[in-house]
Amino acid sequence: MKNNRDVTIYDVAKALNLSPSTVSRALKDHPHINQATKKRIRAQAKAMGYQQNKFASNLRQKKTNTIGVVVPKLNSYFMASVIAGVEKITNKNGYGLIISQSQESGKQEISCVSTLFNSRVDGMLVSLAFDTKNLDHFSLLLKKDVPVVFFDRVAECHGCMSIKIDNFKAGYEATTHLISQGCRRIVHIGGNLLRNVYADRYNGYRQALADNGIDLNHKLIFITDLTAESGTEIAKKILKMDPLPDGIFAANDTSAVSAMVELQESGIRIPDDISVAGFNNEPISRVIKPNLTTVDYPAREIGEIAATSLINKLENLQNISVDTIILKHSLIIRHSSLRGK
Repeated sequence: MKNNRDVTIYDVAKALNLSPSTVSRALKDHPHINQATKKRIRAQAKAMGYQQNKFASNLRQKKTNTIGVVVPKLNSYFMASVIAGVEKITNKNGYGLIISQSQESGKQEISCVSTLFNSRVDGMLVSLAFDTKNLDHFSLLLKKDVPVVFFDRVAECHGCMSIKIDNFKAGYEATTHLISQGCRRIVHIGGNLLRNVYADRYNGYRQALADNGIDLNHKLIFITDLTAESGTEIAKKILKMDPLPDGIFAANDTSAVSAMVELQESGIRIPDDISVAGFNNEPISRVIKPNLTTVDYPAREIGEIAATSLINKLENLQNISVDTIILKHSLIIRHSSLRGK
């Protein structure tokens, strides 16, 4: 019968007639073991199929060199770019990743956090689900000194860190641009206002209207899940309005593009009849005709900074306590919003 027992340092030591402690020190490149002996031991260990038990070693060190990531969904260009930024930094610093999806469910987010905690991750990077209402499920992590860094969708949390852009300013700038093109009846397609990103973009929209003497019309505000399907449905509702709106500011590119397509198929000219602006600067914004005006959200940079900040916390490299890092965004003006004067 085949013996599936793992090879140990005791097996290597016995084969070489050495003490287990000598073998152990040699495999850890201890300076007191000469190079010839190290070379001999490593060769024997490789020949015998010895593998270091990193799990046991990590338990002794109370560290797994693993970071947990909780995201709402992975099927978006934005989130994939964030993860790419995170991976760049964790790979460089010798950390592994365990990525979990909440599927936009606060209940599932609690399960994700619990599973990652039980997997002994050293720290967590989190972007909150649509309907997360409190942060109680992060309390145990903080009590156990497991650091948490929120990114994009963040929340007030004592002892946590947040990485984001100024969504209020971005929403204000996008709406102000539409107003500068002559728009007065501007639809806002927003997301769940429990989340900072969508609440701030909505409040920026409201402030831009107020600063330009335009009354807020609640019939022009649609709070959705920001999917392509919701963009299409909002466009159908817009087509029934009398008078028609003359502008749309959507809180993501996905809903903005699907609304544009539906409107164009019904004979609406973009931007002549309705100017449109989105958010996130996803590749689809450069494919749709006319190209979509949008806000550039530095997703990869957010991932890199979030991961760097967490690793600095884990390795005590951060001397200054910082609660929030706000990254620079930019409004990219394209033809979907530009009207002939």
